[in-house]
Amino acid sequence: MRRFSSYGPVDTSLHYFVPREKLIEKACVQLMGENPEQGGHYITVWAPRQCGKSWIMNKTMWKLAENERFHVLKLELEYLKTTKDPDEIVSSIAERIIDRLKHKNICPGTCIKNIKEFDKLFTSQVLDKPLILILDEFDALTEEAITGLAGAFRNIYNNRRSDPNPSHKKEYLLHGIALIGVRSVLGIENVKGSPFNVQRSLHIPKLTYEETCSMFYQYEQETGQKVEQEVIDLVFYETQGQPGLVSWFGELLTEGYDQYVPDHSRSITAEDFKYVYEDALNVLPNNTVLNIISKARQEPYKGLVLEFFRTKEKQLFRFDEKHINFLYMNGVIDPEKQDKTYIRFSCPFVQKRLFNYFSYELFRYMGKILEPFEDTSDTITETGLNITNLLRRYERHLKKNREWMFQDAPRRKDLRIYEAVFHFNLYEFINSFLANKKAKVWPEFPTGNGKIDLMIQYAGKLYGLELKSYTDDSDFRISLQQAARYGKTLKLDLIWLVEFVEYIPEGYREKYEQEYNDKDSGVVVKPVFVATGE
Repeated sequence: MRRFSSYGPVDTSLHYFVPREKLIEKACVQLMGENPEQGGHYITVWAPRQCGKSWIMNKTMWKLAENERFHVLKLELEYLKTTKDPDEIVSSIAERIIDRLKHKNICPGTCIKNIKEFDKLFTSQVLDKPLILILDEFDALTEEAITGLAGAFRNIYNNRRSDPNPSHKKEYLLHGIALIGVRSVLGIENVKGSPFNVQRSLHIPKLTYEETCSMFYQYEQETGQKVEQEVIDLVFYETQGQPGLVSWFGELLTEGYDQYVPDHSRSITAEDFKYVYEDALNVLPNNTVLNIISKARQEPYKGLVLEFFRTKEKQLFRFDEKHINFLYMNGVIDPEKQDKTYIRFSCPFVQKRLFNYFSYELFRYMGKILEPFEDTSDTITETGLNITNLLRRYERHLKKNREWMFQDAPRRKDLRIYEAVFHFNLYEFINSFLANKKAKVWPEFPTGNGKIDLMIQYAGKLYGLELKSYTDDSDFRISLQQAARYGKTLKLDLIWLVEFVEYIPEGYREKYEQEYNDKDSGVVVKPVFVATGE
């Protein structure tokens, strides 16, 4: 019986998988060329990590190998990531190509010692028929080696384009090449006149909703155990089809782990998913997520990631901006097309993991939340919470402890504290205040950017807090309407709009903290201003 596999290339005989036949066919056509007699394309195969690049190109390799007109080779280059000398790297790659071709009685005695000699390996004097070469983990190489190899490939490509002979009679027989895992759409940084046709580069997208469903349907058919559709919908929403994470949740739900033993005698329900999801957020390791966090916390990328949590405005996605490119290629963010293309986090699950990571990293100690014997009945009782008073308590705590709590807080270039830092701080304060109260607090990000909500579950009630930073009156009015619409989606009659602002002039709190009754949704919005004292 097959199972879900969340890391590394999928074995179709052992694991549930999505065929992705159109992508494989597209890769084959590009490498062979629309007219193989004229030659194939030199392409890049790109996507964030754990999106299935290697698996798709393995399938492509086997399909191309069925055509006896070509030699087809696929090499893994990760073993060279610690090698610094570019000539040693090139020599090693050439040696592996030669070793693979020796089994076909090709190029015996050939020896390539440096980059200058590398192109000789692909001449008609060495090869007996066109070669399609696939290099995996190409970006594991040093910049100098990447540049040198790209230069060699460029020269070969240009020579083939100007050679009038058909593909199998040209001076160079490197018919097509695919570089997998490259740093950008162009594949090579700082290389002029790159041969790689950007329009023909192969992007590996995430799984669609239908493809995500199909993996769980395969599980149902093989095991006979039903997976409720709501579970599949939640998996897709939280992962946005990221293949590694889809399969990871499949593993957790069907195979379990130390704290969760699945019951295969009944359907997998939304309650099962919620239980597993809570552990996935807080206690379970995952290589894909740990890699994403390690990249997001690095300088100089950390500040940019914190900016993505801003509630005021969205940021434009620019692929040629190296920091955005780095975060995209490592699975932290995605582009989102609206009127323009904006940055969003790659999926809600990743955004929540990052929010939890940064909030705990910055504010694992919140100071003294309550004085001994302090009366808290104005804020919490056995039957519910007074959210307004909870936020008033937070504002007092912030004012009293701000200097030491934010002493090491990350700041923008203008030395102002990032907006997200206050959201992290409020989240940890509420967690600390409600500790041991049988309450649950969690962040929600309905749009992937520009919107942060804190949800509190206590005494059988759900409380929603939409967090914003005050800019002006018109934006505030829009925020009230947005909060009401969001409250309706949560099936809440009441929701709080928390507006962070540097200071509140006398009399303005009374003016602005008036309940807003939204006629369209029927939801009541209670605005509460929190002065940060910046």
